[in-house]
Amino acid sequence: MHSAFISRSASAVPLQLVAAKGLGPWTKSQSARIKVLVDAVGFRGDAGKALLVHGAGGELESVLVGLGEGMDGFALASLPGSLPAGDYALSEIPDGLNGETLAIGWADGAYRFTRYKAGEKPRRLLLPKSVDAAEVSRQAEAIDWLRDLVNTPPCDLGPAEIAAEAQALAKEFGAEIEITTGKALESGYPMVHAVGKGAAQAPRYIELSWGKAKAPVVVLVGKGVAFDTGGLNLKTSGMGLMKKDMGGAAHALALARLIMSAELPVRLYCCVPTVENAIGPNAFRPSDILKSRKGLTVEIDDTDAEGRLILADALTRASELKPELVIDFATLTGAARVALGPDLAPLYTDDDQLAADITSASKQVGDPVWRMPLWSGYETGLKSPIADMKNLGDGPLGGSIIAALFLKAFVDAPSWAHFDIWAWRPARYGRAAGAAACGLRAVWAMLKRRYAR
Repeated sequence: MHSAFISRSASAVPLQLVAAKGLGPWTKSQSARIKVLVDAVGFRGDAGKALLVHGAGGELESVLVGLGEGMDGFALASLPGSLPAGDYALSEIPDGLNGETLAIGWADGAYRFTRYKAGEKPRRLLLPKSVDAAEVSRQAEAIDWLRDLVNTPPCDLGPAEIAAEAQALAKEFGAEIEITTGKALESGYPMVHAVGKGAAQAPRYIELSWGKAKAPVVVLVGKGVAFDTGGLNLKTSGMGLMKKDMGGAAHALALARLIMSAELPVRLYCCVPTVENAIGPNAFRPSDILKSRKGLTVEIDDTDAEGRLILADALTRASELKPELVIDFATLTGAARVALGPDLAPLYTDDDQLAADITSASKQVGDPVWRMPLWSGYETGLKSPIADMKNLGDGPLGGSIIAALFLKAFVDAPSWAHFDIWAWRPARYGRAAGAAACGLRAVWAMLKRRYAR
């Protein structure tokens, strides 16, 4: 079981969840001591606020937890960082909230990146009997791993280390794995090679496969840029956050972990092109023309639009596997953040049913996604006078849409979804800023509905 959870405890402190509108009726049913305390501290049931109730002997008797409007399934995320160390238990799950999501929210708030700094004493949640402990532990462990990968700086997580993490995952679940490098990469995945050849660590293409051969084929693709300087089109700001540019790879690998650990009856492929976009004598240049795995030629307008290049080769390979579903995750554009901010994961797909299924699952588990348009009129911005296409549009407008349209040109599958994620979040819910899972649980919930036995 995940370290943030326990299955039994004789000393767990009850958590009483109360929405702002329900605080008045709830308080009326309490003892005079509780009524006086609520009024004295001005507790109003605001989201993320907690009121510690102590007994006559000074012991922590219970915790009153505000839900605000009562719509946020991650309402418990602020508690592990603010409550005293110990065990806690949900008194009840309010109507409209999902016990699984509440538990995942608790684990999310309990997460600490401890590779370089010691952690804290644990705050553990006693899971209600109505919650599937194995499932919430599975999700929490995958998300913790994802966040560890994204939080790790490039000095300790380059393409070689990303490949090692994928190898360890394959070994854990008896999957097959093939890692392509060197001349084989240059000939088979030429754009992956071109983007990564300027770095000290060689680029790689990673392909993990698992499951029965006759099962439905599902392919996950993740952008694995271990660090992005922008290349010769050097970034002028924001480079300190570019350790997270392999966040798409972390999402694809974490989703592969969920699929394999749950033994979902699919034939799974997880494809991760991984590079460092560095400056050096061998770095690719603006105006270079690259040949892709698909055979299309791409003129380089900007070396900082490199993620779509490596994804293009990986999506071509994904299409060769004859999948019924391809899903890719990529920290692809800043334009996606301008459009939707830090919370919403932009979703692109031409498959209306897939979009509906992901959106429905998103609402069920409280993992927000938002469908964006694959607006075909913008494809003209990708035309090049001397190559089949170029890697950037004609201007700054619609950047996330144009990037998605670039990827679409390399997909040949009956159903495909692209997530232009941030893999990060600002400080909120009482938690520090850092790596975050974006759209992962929504996609996992959709896959379970489709393929679970």
